[in-house]
Amino acid sequence: MKNIFDSWLVCQPIAHRGLHDKERPENSLPAFQNAIDNGYAIELDVQMIADGTLVVFHDESLSRVTNNDGYLKFLNKADLDVLYLSGTKEKIPTFEETLNFINGRTPILIEIKNRGKVGELEKKVIDLLKNYKGQFAIEAFNPYVLQYFAKHAPEFLRGQLAGYLKNEKLPFIQKFVLKRMLLNKHISKPDFIAYEGKYLPNRFVRKYKKLPLLAWTVRSQEEYLRVVKYCDNVIFEDFEPKI
Repeated sequence: MKNIFDSWLVCQPIAHRGLHDKERPENSLPAFQNAIDNGYAIELDVQMIADGTLVVFHDESLSRVTNNDGYLKFLNKADLDVLYLSGTKEKIPTFEETLNFINGRTPILIEIKNRGKVGELEKKVIDLLKNYKGQFAIEAFNPYVLQYFAKHAPEFLRGQLAGYLKNEKLPFIQKFVLKRMLLNKHISKPDFIAYEGKYLPNRFVRKYKKLPLLAWTVRSQEEYLRVVKYCDNVIFEDFEPKI
């Protein structure tokens, strides 16, 4: 049995997409180094591009972070050499490159971004992580992603991402299910919950009080002081939490 309440997942604040700023873009190697230097765990996003390469990038579109038109899923690995993050010289890192860079120096919370068919992306993640020596956990909004990990890598810590998701472009039924975490018991079977912090506390998370609860994404000290009373840890951005 995993003793999560004594683990880094509860005890070490988690920097959302690394500890990033204007010089160190989100989900970049310098942002990850900055988190390591300041003693934080790292949250990062993993997606798969057209040639099967796994990359660390949040959006489906390239425009916000790279100022290029188009969509991430249509890229090949060679395209990464000509895309730069947020006006810097930093490039989109591959997941393998990121694991080699972090190399166990701080724990990693890995969000699997997959709204499509489950299997290929997840298997590639497992293959890269099975020999990784550092601490990590998996999280996803898609309950069927977590179901895949439960079946094929049950030793990996798994977290159900959830929330009210009012600003997300999702069908009503998906928002309804994720808000209430209706598939936790029979499908995702998570080891922990990561819930939208602005909506804590609420009745939907109370029934999972035996599982660690992370709040995402906390963006100010004021918000941190409000939400920390209701959760076990925070995923934070744009500030550094002070107790």
